[in-house]
Amino acid sequence: MKRTATDLRAHLYEVLDGVAKTGRPVEVTRGGVALCIVRKELPRRPRKTPRTLPDLIVGDPDDLIHMEWPWAAGRDL
Repeated sequence: MKRTATDLRAHLYEVLDGVAKTGRPVEVTRGGVALCIVRKELPRRPRKTPRTLPDLIVGDPDDLIHMEWPWAAGRDL
């Protein structure tokens, strides 16, 4: 999107919010010089593989196998 400096001044916060939300840069012309407003970082895309949590279990994971679970009484899990 292209804008003049005067137009940018009148709509500065709208332009900044738009760049932040969409990531699309805005070109501003001032005195014959083209300037660009861009978002520094693009949002992260969702991972295609689930992340792992290696430190989720505190202790020995093998102890969980032989643990009695009250909610699972009588079920063959």
